[in-house]
Amino acid sequence: MVPLKRRKVPSSASSDSSPDVACKFPQVVLFLLERKMGSSRRTFLTDLCRKKGFRVNETFSESVTHVISEKNKGDDVRRWLRSQGHDLTIAHLVDIGWLTDSLRAGHPVDILEGHKLHTTDYTQSTHKEQLTSSGGEVTTRSIPAYACQRRTTLSNRNTIFTDALLLLAENAELSGDDGRGLAFRRGAAVLKALPEAVTDMRRLRGCPCLGEHSLRVIQDILETGVSREVESTKQSERYQAMKVLTGIFGVGLKTADQWFRDGIQNIHQLRHSGRTLNRAQQAGLAHYDDLMQPITKAEADVIANIVEEAVQAELPGSQVTLVGGFRRGNPSGHDVDFLITHPQEGREEGVIAKVVSRLEAQDFLLYQKTTRNSYMKSNDGPARPASSMDHFERCLCIFRLTTGEQHEPKACTQAPGEDSEGRASKRAVRVDLVVSPFSQVAFALLGWTGSKLFERELRRWATREKNMSLSSHALYDNKQGRYLKAATEEEIFAHLSLDYIPPSDRNT
Repeated sequence: MVPLKRRKVPSSASSDSSPDVACKFPQVVLFLLERKMGSSRRTFLTDLCRKKGFRVNETFSESVTHVISEKNKGDDVRRWLRSQGHDLTIAHLVDIGWLTDSLRAGHPVDILEGHKLHTTDYTQSTHKEQLTSSGGEVTTRSIPAYACQRRTTLSNRNTIFTDALLLLAENAELSGDDGRGLAFRRGAAVLKALPEAVTDMRRLRGCPCLGEHSLRVIQDILETGVSREVESTKQSERYQAMKVLTGIFGVGLKTADQWFRDGIQNIHQLRHSGRTLNRAQQAGLAHYDDLMQPITKAEADVIANIVEEAVQAELPGSQVTLVGGFRRGNPSGHDVDFLITHPQEGREEGVIAKVVSRLEAQDFLLYQKTTRNSYMKSNDGPARPASSMDHFERCLCIFRLTTGEQHEPKACTQAPGEDSEGRASKRAVRVDLVVSPFSQVAFALLGWTGSKLFERELRRWATREKNMSLSSHALYDNKQGRYLKAATEEEIFAHLSLDYIPPSDRNT
């Protein structure tokens, strides 16, 4: 009797990758949990992952590094897998969002806080860090996972690490990889908030937002004083060129990338390239050196006086607030932002055109572009999805400022090229004028104060933790189906169940 042939059972090794596509990331092994995902969707995602070069196991094993789950709570997944006799201490437990971010980026991205499947009592969104004192005692400190939960002053005791991570973030963003850039920025923000300098990797144990890549950079600096990756990036031809080109006012990432591909790498080459530039780019190129210089608080105060005078002349009773980094206490910055409103709702409409005309007549503006208010509130919810962009009436300007012989900034009343007995030097300064209706001014003030990461984390907290939509215009409660009013920043924080953090502590 001829024995029956035994059916072959695919092993995890044979199912790690597609036979047609080479595995690009052998150190990363994925296991897609079918529970609540469904078999057809799991099959589709498995095939897609393998086509992208990811290694996927059909069954859970000790080689799995990432367990991918959809529509499941962390506790439920752990209980289910343990009931199957699996040890989860050897794998990362992540939401489907991590997989989609990785597929979009074309490589496994760092695991952010929002990617992790936490236990159901994770409402406080904090991590416990074990610190060992010189006496050997172990103390516990809570480190909030969201930057909007942490107080971050201008005092940074870990500059050597944050500078490195921020440079890598900038390089990633200049390459179009915003997700990777955001991961580095969140890691840098955690280090900025630490009350002491990091001298040992054990000090970072349990810290949120520090992925494997960021930790490797920090360890490299601790061991050798520098990060080889950072030093290599600094010398990169593309990084240097893109940093210069995107630094030109009016030039975005897409335009800069095309110029670089065409062989343009610096200002000199651009000026002699024969390129047709729009009006903003022409102004940006003409005043490039000035606009790249930091603006001092003293210079910002002089511009504030000029803007205040112009606004009050056109609309008496208006409120003009210096926002941005200067409101957070920064001694210098690269632009000056003003928020304009009037206590009588509606009176602010059209004021920006009048103010700009007055400033132009006084020869203060080298360039200006005004946009109208495009925000419309819907009774059924926000008319536009929450984003980093707002829809206020605003004017983007390049302002002319003169520094007098005593190095005290003052208004420039000379025409371009003139001087005051050869002792006054002129310079161009970036200025934004933003007009908000009084009913939205608390949200506008919060949004325009920054920092950019702090605002991004606030909106992420609102969406993920409170089921709300926050913008620089309004706060909408998706569960209740209504807008939440706020007259102050403190009231917005209260709506979000967050402790109020003053502007000086928002320097993430």
